[in-house]
Amino acid sequence: MSRIEATFKQLNGRKALIPFVTAGDPHPSATVDLLVAMAEAGADVIELGVPFSDPMADGPVIQRAGERALKHGIGLRQVLDYVRAFRARNAATPIVLMGYANPVERYGQDAFVRDAAAAGVDGVLIVDYPPEECEGFAQALRGVGMDAIFLLAPTSTEARMAQVGRLASGYVYYVSLRGVTGAGHLDTGAVADMVPRIRRHVSVPVGVGFGIRDAATAKAVGAVSDAVVIGSKLVELLERQPADNVARTGAAFIAEIRAALDTL
Repeated sequence: MSRIEATFKQLNGRKALIPFVTAGDPHPSATVDLLVAMAEAGADVIELGVPFSDPMADGPVIQRAGERALKHGIGLRQVLDYVRAFRARNAATPIVLMGYANPVERYGQDAFVRDAAAAGVDGVLIVDYPPEECEGFAQALRGVGMDAIFLLAPTSTEARMAQVGRLASGYVYYVSLRGVTGAGHLDTGAVADMVPRIRRHVSVPVGVGFGIRDAATAKAVGAVSDAVVIGSKLVELLERQPADNVARTGAAFIAEIRAALDTL
């Protein structure tokens, strides 16, 4: 059983809270403290973004975060260093690396799988690895105890849901809006309609992200899903913080969302 699967089982019906932050942003020195603080404040799983120069699925907020991190020299090796440092302080909270194919391909898939597992990574979500092209990658991840996490969208067909259902482990991430991260207005009614369709095809929990900006929208999404993923608003809150206030700000935001989800 992977650490992600074990975490969802231990929730026993509680809704999982999954924040996203970009590794090395806004200050490289603050990343590990931020991860620890969010876990202590109630994050169940943490998605850690791997900075990339052409993040096609991300809106302006996360694009800026990636640009700042790249200027600080943060790449995949440094991201793995952050995970190792986090694991030295927290052995329980799963870490999912979220990013794009290019850094993984440049690192080498086999080397990446080996080194990510050794660092303490629990899951990998590569935005531009479609399921039909990465069955071997998903199997390699599972072979070392990591989960392969896939995206589904409002435009996903029944066939695509079934395909993801065959490969996915850990959880699936339903992108609730058409467009990039941080865009648009969340239609919770549409989410409520879509999640049961997804559940007919997948056996893992369904997390919902994009458009969740506060406790109210998190609670509305949590009422119809297994997990709430929140990224752009958190990254936006952190981007102007001094290094010594990043962890405190992140923890306060996570605690607020956690409290709202725990009323469900």
